[in-house]
Amino acid sequence: MDKIKYTTSSAGVAAHKVKAVLQLLADGSTVPFIARYRKEATGQLDEVEIRLVAKVAEQYDNLDQRKTTILAAIEEQGKLTDKLRQQITSCYDSTVLEDLYLPYKQKRLTRAGKARKLGLEPLAKIIMAQRDNDVDRIARQYAKGDLTPTAAIEGAQDIIAEWIAEHTGNRARLREVFMRHATIDTKQRKAKDKAAEQAAARYKAHYGHSGSLKRLSGHRLLAMLRAERDGYMSVKVSVDQGRFVSGLERYYIKSGSTTAQYIQAAIEDSYKRLLAPSMAKEALSAAKERADKEAIDVFARNLKTLLLAPPLGQKRVMAIDPGFRTGCKVTVLDEQGQLLRYTTIYPHPPQKDHAAAAKTLQQLAHQYKVEAVAVGNGTAGRETETLVKQALPQCATYMVNEAGASIYSASDIAREEFPDLDLTYRGAVSIGRRLSDPLAELIKIDPKSIGVGQYQHDVDQRLLSVKLDEVTIDCVNSIGVNVNTASSVLLRYVSGIGPKLAGEIVSQRDASGSFESIKDLLSVKGFGAKTYEQAAGFLRVRGGGEPLDETGIHPERYSLVRKIAKDHHVGIADLLGSAEALSQISWSAYVDETIGLPTLVDIEKELAKPGVDPRGAAKAFSFDGRLQSFGDVTEGMEVAGVINNVTNFGAFVDIGIKENGLIHVSQMGKGRVDDPTTIVQVGQQVQVQVISVDHDRQRIGLRLV
Repeated sequence: MDKIKYTTSSAGVAAHKVKAVLQLLADGSTVPFIARYRKEATGQLDEVEIRLVAKVAEQYDNLDQRKTTILAAIEEQGKLTDKLRQQITSCYDSTVLEDLYLPYKQKRLTRAGKARKLGLEPLAKIIMAQRDNDVDRIARQYAKGDLTPTAAIEGAQDIIAEWIAEHTGNRARLREVFMRHATIDTKQRKAKDKAAEQAAARYKAHYGHSGSLKRLSGHRLLAMLRAERDGYMSVKVSVDQGRFVSGLERYYIKSGSTTAQYIQAAIEDSYKRLLAPSMAKEALSAAKERADKEAIDVFARNLKTLLLAPPLGQKRVMAIDPGFRTGCKVTVLDEQGQLLRYTTIYPHPPQKDHAAAAKTLQQLAHQYKVEAVAVGNGTAGRETETLVKQALPQCATYMVNEAGASIYSASDIAREEFPDLDLTYRGAVSIGRRLSDPLAELIKIDPKSIGVGQYQHDVDQRLLSVKLDEVTIDCVNSIGVNVNTASSVLLRYVSGIGPKLAGEIVSQRDASGSFESIKDLLSVKGFGAKTYEQAAGFLRVRGGGEPLDETGIHPERYSLVRKIAKDHHVGIADLLGSAEALSQISWSAYVDETIGLPTLVDIEKELAKPGVDPRGAAKAFSFDGRLQSFGDVTEGMEVAGVINNVTNFGAFVDIGIKENGLIHVSQMGKGRVDDPTTIVQVGQQVQVQVISVDHDRQRIGLRLV
């Protein structure tokens, strides 16, 4: 089976589409570029499908390379038969491939290995032959030095146990049993001290669990494994051994066998010592992989929602990072997010200089013509929001999730942007920029610091990083980037542009001024024809000499648009945003061998709404004035809130106090909800009812109204 056939079969994508994707990737095209501008070639595969094709093709290459390594290793041992070679070369399952290699794999000296060194393999073969033999008598022939006849038989049984454990069929059958019928049992471990006992209490719901591993929810499994890793409980995966062991006995032991007792003992030992632990580990690993994927997918969806949150746009913003003792850090940003002014006010305890703080805010708002105020939702957030609304009733006030702002403040990126600014003010700048353009600001922060997702530190970190990077890339390229205002951090995510080239673009922009057209980027060091092809469609130049540079139409299609305009006796400017002019065009008439209807449909959409941000506009939000602290929350009350995290078991809601409330998945609707993200999303404004208040654990249960 060649790579195209393998990928077609495994990915479920037609062969001609697979071939096109692999060729485009080999030619240096990026996933966003292929998905957006090569739809005809791929049959309109999206980013997810293209990455699946690439991933499966990579699996094929890795499998092929592994086969070569295995064949060479076995051949070097002089044990490679034609039958084994055929089995290996025709195998396209990595697990089965490793099973085939297991008997020949170099490993530490096992009990069976020690027995072989003592020359006991012939005795093991005699026992397995099950002829009418006196094993005790024969075993005496192998007794040498300290090796007794009994020890010789035991050594032979160790060899038999390993044969059984390394048999491909046995492993496949038991693997299936574990995957379908394994149970997972947990047991609390005794705490070392009072502190450990208190820490272990958070896993209370998972102690004494016994149930199907296959049916166990991913988030519960991750919690159990974390508790085991922290030493609070043990986790055991097992199946009922009776049925499988009896099946092995029927297979290996002949009727009337004189050596049955020895084989039976070897079978039981093989199962308990070798097969069951190996398969339990595999089953748990497979379940962990599924749980990781679920958690990573949840994280990715939340991150995508955050990055694509509606921006306020280019407005003058006052941003405040609230605080009590150290005061509230206030910054004023211009329409491009550049810092104009910063100061500190002390309206809250212990200083309580409310009047002076209000006066400062009013003066800054007047002097810099502030249009909106962003207030961080952390400590003193509600109190500061109240102050702002009283002092600046003319300005729209927004509560902004400040998770990760402190991480940004101390980062290399922040130091590069504001080398002379105290890090406490950098956090306020980040809060303001998050309001103006969430995407442009949040990509400066490690996604794992943003505060969304579930058990993010327990999942495969490499897979998590890859997935989150893919989400960021897709979000950036789906929106498009203004090359004259974007930071180097934002530019590096544009198709075809990496960190080095992003830095070159910003350096030339700083030295020579704004780019007049996208084509001007070809003058940037390192920005060649291939990079231009990959990046140009995702870059924007506002107010330049080429109106199409404000759209997502790729420059390679500018000549087509001009032809369409000429054919209809209008200028390009007459087409932009004109539904009437666009309705007069027969788009199918422009289909040819290189341009299909999908591309033409995209061109029409871009012409219809040139420069329109698909994210919409930010909306102001007000928390319930009755809630200032946990003590104000009572069962039955209905309040407004903002979803700030979605997990597989529910959604956490900011209701305006320090503690978040939880809408359990069972409280999201009348019917069963399998995926909470189909009901709510991060950043969504919701109305909820308080259904429980746990004062001891400071927990609030909510129901979606």
